[in-house]
This record gives sequence, C-alpha cells and structure tokens, in this order.
Amino acid sequence: MKRCSHARFSRRQGYGANAARDALKVKSVSLTHSESLELVAKILGFHDWNVLSARIQSENKSVTAPVVLPPISTSTDLPTVPLRDIVLFPGMIVPLFMGREASKRAVERAMAGDKRILAITPRRAADDNPAPHGLYGVGVTACVIDLTTLPDGTIRLSVESLKRAAVVRLAEGQFLAAEITAIEESRGQHMEVFSLMHPVLEKFQACRNADLSSPPYAGLPIAREPSVLADAVAPFLLIDIAGRQDLLETSDVITRLEKILALMQTDLQARARR
Repeated sequence: MKRCSHARFSRRQGYGANAARDALKVKSVSLTHSESLELVAKILGFHDWNVLSARIQSENKSVTAPVVLPPISTSTDLPTVPLRDIVLFPGMIVPLFMGREASKRAVERAMAGDKRILAITPRRAADDNPAPHGLYGVGVTACVIDLTTLPDGTIRLSVESLKRAAVVRLAEGQFLAAEITAIEESRGQHMEVFSLMHPVLEKFQACRNADLSSPPYAGLPIAREPSVLADAVAPFLLIDIAGRQDLLETSDVITRLEKILALMQTDLQARARR
C-alpha cells in the first residue's frame, strides 16, 4: 500500500504550546493542551486556535504533496486516536499532541503501516480515557505527515484529514482499533447546492469581517466543490464540539450548507442584540 507523503510543517505553534504549558506548570498553573493552544493563538495575535489552525493549513497547502491512498469501503483494525476538544473535517492540516500511552501506540502502529489513523472525538471533553461508548460514531481518516517525540515523551504530529468515516466496531487492546465504513455524501452535485455557495461566502464574510483575499481565508473563494467549501468554513464557526460533530455527521451537502448558513445567521443576530 502506498505510504503517505511527508511534508514540511511549521513547528512554531507546537513548540509555543509546550513552552507555555511547561512555564506555567513551574508556577503551579495547570493548563490542558487545548487551553495551551488557545493561549499561543492569542499571543500570536489570532482570535482563537481555530483561526490559527486554519492559517497553518492554508500556508501548508502550497508545500504539502497530495495524499494518495486507496479508497476505503470497509476497513478493519485502523488505529484510532481520540482527540479531545477538537473535531477534524476533511481537508484540514493540523498539529496534534499525543500523551496517552494508548494513543502513542496507535500512532506507532500507523507509522509502521500506511500512516493512516482514525481521528474521533470523545462525547465528553473531560474524559481522559474514553471507552468506546464514550466516543462519537463518526470521525475522519487522517494521514500522519510529520512526527516528533518531545523530551517529555509526548508525541507531536501533524496530520492531514482525509474522509468522513463511520465506526462499525471498536476493539480495545494496547490501543483502540476501528472497523469503519466510508460515508458517501449526497446531493453534492445538485444545482441547488451550487447556488448556496455564494450566500455562504457572503454570510461568512459578514460574520467574521473577513478579507477573503488574505490568509487564512484566501482558499475559500476558490473552492469549486460545495462539500469542500462547507468543510473549509466549518472550522471557523464559533460553535461548540457538539455543533461541529453535527456538521461532520451531515453527509447531505445541501443540508450541511443550510446548517452553516443558519449557524452564521444566529451568530449575527446574537451580535446585533449585544
């Protein structure tokens, strides 16, 4: 099986998050990994981690070789990594940190094969060791494109998320392994769905007061596929984990874009009432 291509990746944000966390630990201030990332984003002048992550993604699109893997219909024993406080969407390139032994073993197994993992989100962010029933039933397949082991034993890796996948069965052992099935999108080429692309861009620009010609938003106007646009906009939305997971699980592209429009409209109305 063809292995994923390696790519250069900006390491500054990862080092920053660890440095901030370590420095605060000395002062008896404990931060979760997600809180450390939010802090680094603020220090670097970004609104939040989602915006910084999208900026990283846009900068790496030009240098990352496309990932070419065989399509998934049903796959067994795919190493599975629970990702607390984040929902990945297809097309994202993000840094991740693995401290749990089971997650590190899952990554090690992936690196010994085709470098592919299943990234899935726990239902409860506070669950440090989620059981299979504590995980959402839909995640994304992702390819590891860079990996470094830090001095404290934590693994820092960057991944490119690939496709939506539904969990058929999760097996526990030295690490989680999943039998998955691909999620086929529907109505992705209907005339109606293409008519939603421009309203989504307009509403997004109004919500974020965004310059769509500049990073991290520059890739949005050139999206040619409605599904790609929906998944590129979703990480920027100011919604909770459950809301992001709902968008991930929405395979009907028209419905997904309509949900995104509704969420942005709610955001605008909330701002108007302030």
